[in-house]
Amino acid sequence: MKKSILLSILCVGLANELSAQETPNPLTISGYAEVYAQYEINNPKNNQRPDFVYSLNRNNEVSLNLGLLHANYNTEKVRANLGLGFGSYMNANYSAEKGVLKNLYEANVGVRLSDTHNIWLDAGVLPSHIGFESAVGADCFTLSRSIMAENSPYFETGVKLSYQTENQQWELALLALNGWQRIERIDGNSTPAFGYQVTFTPNEKVSFNASSFIGNDQPDDQKMMRYFHDLYGQFQLSPQVTLVAGFDIGAEQKMKNSDEYNVWYGTSAVLNWLTSERTSLALRGEYYNDKNGVMIATNTPNGFQTTGFSANIDYKISSNVWWRTEVKNLSSKDKIFVKRNGEATNQNWSLLTSLAVRF
Repeated sequence: MKKSILLSILCVGLANELSAQETPNPLTISGYAEVYAQYEINNPKNNQRPDFVYSLNRNNEVSLNLGLLHANYNTEKVRANLGLGFGSYMNANYSAEKGVLKNLYEANVGVRLSDTHNIWLDAGVLPSHIGFESAVGADCFTLSRSIMAENSPYFETGVKLSYQTENQQWELALLALNGWQRIERIDGNSTPAFGYQVTFTPNEKVSFNASSFIGNDQPDDQKMMRYFHDLYGQFQLSPQVTLVAGFDIGAEQKMKNSDEYNVWYGTSAVLNWLTSERTSLALRGEYYNDKNGVMIATNTPNGFQTTGFSANIDYKISSNVWWRTEVKNLSSKDKIFVKRNGEATNQNWSLLTSLAVRF
């Protein structure tokens, strides 16, 4: 009898242990750090890249771009993310936020609204629904971000209603937001902003994405409506070669109640070649036109009209460590770049290298 009872206890304990092993922990803690060194040939006195560069923007020094501590909670019904960030990326992109919000990379909670369909409602500080580049360099084909990415939101705050079809070919989202890359709404602004996102992935080799923003990012007494649209596609040309190309266009009222608009646009294309299991090469060409200075003010006759080219090589030291190097040129129609001696030039060459780890 005693042996039978003991055997039963052991069986129950073993069953509980196996059950615990089969049930994944819904909470995941992770981190990311990217340290870089950069030299721009113009070598500005303030040791900083031009004002329209917000990521990897320190020059002639070793700097931390982004140090990220991230907690993710994920079950069938509830999901949540909390990310705390540090580094030059946070200093540049969160400069308008107050207090501890300057370090709030991400903070959101989501609930699934249907037992039979993949419908979620997420609220809080969210990653941007615009563009194919993110703040985490390891997730991007190029080391630096494009001018398009730098001058559209990296993050947003609000509510997002999303739906994904059962075959995962379509993803649709509607958003109500506090503004254009903001956690807190600016003083005097009571205008809600809105956005949408449509992603179509017909197969594993092709994906298309369209995203928009509609809103006013000024106080109510200076209200100027902004309309912005982003379109990009990603194409797996071969097992080793990927092409991603995008186009942005925006329009903002010239003044309150105006029927006239200032228009800006940009385009970027990246070709990535996986040369081996550990190395890859990437080439990028881009162009950005903001002659009226909505996003990038230059106070020059032709405004910001700039062409860019970059080439980078990446080496994967291990499964979670990357060493990346990039050479980049920006060429502007006007002399908008300033040399160390104060002389203006239309050329901007830079050399950038980084070491990143994900854990």
